[in-house]
Amino acid sequence: MTGPSALFQGLTPLAVRMRPTSLDEVAGQSHLLRAGSPLVTLANPDAAARAATSVILWGPPGTGKTTLAQAIARSSGRRFVELSAVTAGVRDVREVMQEALTQRDLYGQSTILFLDEIHRFTKAQQDALLPGVENGWVVLIAATTENPSFSVISPLLSRSLLLTLKPLTDEDLGMLLDRAVTDARGLSGSVVLGDEARAALVRLASGDARRALTALEAAASLAIPDDDDDDDDVRTIPEISADNVAQAVDRALLRYDRQGDEHYDVISAFIKSIRGSDVDAAMHYLARMIEAGEDPRFIARRLIISAAEDIGLADPQALPIAVAAADAVQFIGMPEGRIPLAEATAYLATTAKSNAAYLAIDAAIADVRSGGFGRVPIHLRDAHYPGAKRLGHGKGYVYPHDAEIGIAAQQYLPDELRGRRYYEPKALGAERDVQARLEKIRRILDGR
Repeated sequence: MTGPSALFQGLTPLAVRMRPTSLDEVAGQSHLLRAGSPLVTLANPDAAARAATSVILWGPPGTGKTTLAQAIARSSGRRFVELSAVTAGVRDVREVMQEALTQRDLYGQSTILFLDEIHRFTKAQQDALLPGVENGWVVLIAATTENPSFSVISPLLSRSLLLTLKPLTDEDLGMLLDRAVTDARGLSGSVVLGDEARAALVRLASGDARRALTALEAAASLAIPDDDDDDDDVRTIPEISADNVAQAVDRALLRYDRQGDEHYDVISAFIKSIRGSDVDAAMHYLARMIEAGEDPRFIARRLIISAAEDIGLADPQALPIAVAAADAVQFIGMPEGRIPLAEATAYLATTAKSNAAYLAIDAAIADVRSGGFGRVPIHLRDAHYPGAKRLGHGKGYVYPHDAEIGIAAQQYLPDELRGRRYYEPKALGAERDVQARLEKIRRILDGR
């Protein structure tokens, strides 16, 4: 039987060996690989002599950015040069541009420049790409995991097509795993992938082909025993089990960039889940942020905002609980800080909701910004500074505590806004009582 040392020794990683050699082998990204699409056109060898548009591939790790670039280069017959933004500098870029210009002018051969992690390039380094891209010396295929709107300079964006890659589906990942088990470039049928193990690998990969294949390779090395029985006549093909997968991969890949899209997307989903009263979804997104190492103070601040914006007076305890959770996190730190964060999240998600106070202040600000403010009524003006009383300031003001029920019928808004209503409480939670009380207050203030 072939042992793990014979199968894996000296080989490049499985994820590298299984890279497609043409676009037909690429898994997923069907929305980018339709007939006549920019990538398919780039891969067409008949179009290699014509000018082509540079592209920026934006997507999570393991979705095929490098794979697409290499498959296009192989299929098109174009010269392929790869640079990494981690190690390359302006000088390297200029050398590639000069060589590409020479190849085009002397031999009529166009060049594909694949630049990985372009978001790591400085503005000056990205500027060095512009002449070659604009004049067609190279066809740039740039890859990034970060939003190009924030990480790529505008002149380069305007000269390129931005194509967004999606995480691979479970079906895509399953197909890749099956191919890797049987393909001569992969495990060559030396193992069998059990159904439970296959499902576990798909689940743990979280849409990342590289992680799926890396985990498969590690699990295969655990499933294949050492070659101790060379003389055995009966040879059984070992099966990768769910236990092998569990030993090889201890947890699912969690994509989260504290300065990127995931940071904003997950916190947005967290707050919207609280607002929608789905406590289970809110806990899920809280767990994702905690596991990704998000600043717990940031989470706590968002909880405070949610308590004021989405709950308000429907539950006056929501804001104090959110503030208490923030104080607790600051005081005890992590990982114990996850507990008060979870308590506040559960409370906010399950309590009554009202955005009436939030809407009220925004409506009032909108009036002020549009010029709707007017003069303060004279009876409300300060009468304490010298000469104020001679101007009539404070004259006619009724001290509410002197009124029988603590509310006096008098005008508080400027004349221009008299009768304007900003705060409209909802008949939800504790705000139901506020609504009833406010109706009585407004009748008294209006002298009705």
